[in-house]
Amino acid sequence: MAHASLLYITLGCAKNEVDTDRMRSLLNGAGYEEVFEAADADAVIINTCSFLASATSESIETTLALAEDVADGVRDTRIVMCGCVPSRYGDELPEELPEVAAFVRTDEEDGIVAVMDEVLGIERDSLPFIPTVKRTVESAVAYVKISDGCDRFCSFCAIPYIRGRYNSRTAESILAEVRDLVAGGVREIVLIGQDTGIWGSDFTGEVEGPANLAQLMVAVAEAVRPHHVWVRVLYLQPEGMTDELIAAIRDTPEILPYIDIPVQHCNARILKAMHRSGSTEELSKLFATLRSQIPGMVIRTTSLVGFPGETDEEAEEMLAFMDREGFDYTSVFPYSPEEGTRAAKMEGQVPEDIKLERTQAAMDLAAPVLPESLGFAATAARVGEVAEVIVDGIEETDEGPELIGHAWFQAPDSDGAVHLEVSEAAVGDILKVRFTDSFCYELVGEVVEE
Repeated sequence: MAHASLLYITLGCAKNEVDTDRMRSLLNGAGYEEVFEAADADAVIINTCSFLASATSESIETTLALAEDVADGVRDTRIVMCGCVPSRYGDELPEELPEVAAFVRTDEEDGIVAVMDEVLGIERDSLPFIPTVKRTVESAVAYVKISDGCDRFCSFCAIPYIRGRYNSRTAESILAEVRDLVAGGVREIVLIGQDTGIWGSDFTGEVEGPANLAQLMVAVAEAVRPHHVWVRVLYLQPEGMTDELIAAIRDTPEILPYIDIPVQHCNARILKAMHRSGSTEELSKLFATLRSQIPGMVIRTTSLVGFPGETDEEAEEMLAFMDREGFDYTSVFPYSPEEGTRAAKMEGQVPEDIKLERTQAAMDLAAPVLPESLGFAATAARVGEVAEVIVDGIEETDEGPELIGHAWFQAPDSDGAVHLEVSEAAVGDILKVRFTDSFCYELVGEVVEE
């Protein structure tokens, strides 16, 4: 019998989605029931993001809007804030947000059952059930965190102060989670972390089984092999692309030839100021190696524009680099001075209007209205191809319902989708599809009969 009903709201990246799902699994095991409307909930758990100032603002605004809705309603719904915002500003929040019943930092989330019991006044005669694998995924895609925290301390980033030092999960726990997810019908495993390329580097002593990312990915591929499941890895730093990892991606059929490498910039001086390594020449050599070694390689990257001290010439250098490399997908962010980071105190802060101009120029190059833009052109080039597509769900459109899926070269929730006519296909089915048209990052396709 359920003790109480809970609504879950997740803000931020896929890593937060995983954390929310872990809490949901623990709370489900403790007898809590999930609902999907605030009006039906005894409590709302908001898992927040604080990666950027804008993300922090969104987290606070969402919380306050919910509190206002609760105040106007008839149900005494309690609000619990979890995740990055409490981790970053925990000591200040109780006074600033009296509307919130409890604050849970990222490293306290495994104790969520005790927190909710206290907030809702629930007493137990026995300890709650704790599931062995703490996941509840019911979709075709599942994100699996292989690590938490970060040791890089890039000068613009607050993540190490929010999430702590780098901590790799054991291969045993990762593989157990993967097997459970696949048994539940998941057809794509996406390995994520703040810095996936260095997974295992913090292990001490002799390690049985996989000891680095390449070995882990091969082990994951072997675990899913009987079930026709894709394996994808996201958030690799350039230094993480070892020869062994390149070989694993190239030679293991389940591992998709898709890499997300956030370069941030290409200029050596700017990268050094960011407390990162590399240069235009080194990065170009890396991408040339990836494309030559891994046939059909798809590359996503991230560009950070308007970093303190960035000159017009250095901004142009980054644009030329993006144009020359022709990335399949590019995310562009204007630099945001984050509280507590070294870059926020640097001289030469770029005026907001110039940052916006440079951001727009990078976005226009990556994905403008023009069809010849990098990302849109890469998508349009797929028209006429036949490829596998995972069915993610059904959407209602003005023309009626349609199937929505994603191809192997599209990271879920990031790179657009594939639109298909409704058929007897179910969520999780992998279909062979011919792409007949494209718009922006989206593709239209038709199922090819076997």
